[in-house]
Amino acid sequence: MAEAAESPGDPATASPKPLFAGLSDISISQDIPVEGEITIPMRSRIREFDSSTLNESVHNTIMRDLKAVGKKFMHVLYPRKSNTLLRDWDLWGPLILCVTLALMLQQGSADNEKDGGPQFAEVFVIIWFGAVTITLNSKLLGGNISFFQSLCVLGYCILPLTVAMLVCRLVLLADSGPINFMVRLFVVIVMFAWSVIASTAFLADSQPPNRKALAVYPVFLFYFVISWMILTFTPK
Repeated sequence: MAEAAESPGDPATASPKPLFAGLSDISISQDIPVEGEITIPMRSRIREFDSSTLNESVHNTIMRDLKAVGKKFMHVLYPRKSNTLLRDWDLWGPLILCVTLALMLQQGSADNEKDGGPQFAEVFVIIWFGAVTITLNSKLLGGNISFFQSLCVLGYCILPLTVAMLVCRLVLLADSGPINFMVRLFVVIVMFAWSVIASTAFLADSQPPNRKALAVYPVFLFYFVISWMILTFTPK
């Protein structure tokens, strides 16, 4: 029996065509220049110009930084879980608090070596060395916080202890006695607890769940040492 002739219009028996067969007929004209200009919309330029701080005056820069420091102080006075101190970190506030606390703990006379309080450099070194040590401990424990973010939080949370030092200096203007000491002890304990709670509110989420106690304990010791210096300060 003769085999049936294959019909040219049968799709089942038609030979398949190459997938990119039509691309060989496409040619790019040599007369078309491959060039152009990338332009930035005017709104983007205006927005970039407004966000730049290179052209603002010194007064505006100082006022902007002071407002940022003031907002961070408010976050410490009303501690709550927030990423403001971590996201917009700076060291201006910690530096101001450290210098202020060291000046208030400074002796009344620079010539007298035994006048009842630590030297300025001693307070400065203790605060910054303690903050750096806590930061390194946090990093070794696997915390997901940067070095300067931790310094920022620890420095800003000295604010309650700075207020305690100011109150103690005012109380020491009165006659010394048991009531005087009890008032200073109460103020220092309250402000110490405030500093610890405020710092842990910002730093707790940056530590592994099973190592939070190891990260909080050095913070407790750090603020305890500063509180002890404030409580035992007796200028002569």
